[in-house]
Amino acid sequence: MSSARFRIAARLVAVAALAGLTAGCFQPMYAEHADGTPGLRDKLMGVDLPPVDKPNASPEARIGVEIRNALAFKLYGTATGTAPTHKLVLKFQTSRSSLIVSQTTGLPTTENVGVDVQYNLVELATNKSVMTGTTFARTSYDIPGSYQRFARQRAFRDAEDRASEEVAEKIKTRLAAYFTAGT
Repeated sequence: MSSARFRIAARLVAVAALAGLTAGCFQPMYAEHADGTPGLRDKLMGVDLPPVDKPNASPEARIGVEIRNALAFKLYGTATGTAPTHKLVLKFQTSRSSLIVSQTTGLPTTENVGVDVQYNLVELATNKSVMTGTTFARTSYDIPGSYQRFARQRAFRDAEDRASEEVAEKIKTRLAAYFTAGT
């Protein structure tokens, strides 16, 4: 019995020693740096979001504003006043497709909204592109019936807003990875 207890104790000591060795390696992603270098939050606040280039009062302009606002809130929160170090240029396309069509009326009962975004992060000091990428979001919505056209329009708009929010979250995650790892 004593040799079994000894083995268990030795294993616990080994696990504790390994945990102690790796304890200094972990640093929370959004934590302030002890050495005075800017943390991830400060780096994200240095990203400028110029308006999306779409015609005024168009449906695409509304989606562009929605993506930009969601991204700004995810990057800055309610903070302001940081000088920009980077500029994020966004280009996007939208799509709409019918998923389910009623056999009796021939009208769609469920549709899909798609938002495909290309983004380019430009360093302002050198005016060089430091990161590019693409992302997309697909959200579906139900069409309540042919007599409820306002409900259909509202469901379509909500699906666009959900897709915009999803795209903004994906871009923020990619930017956080870039500023943390440098690639």
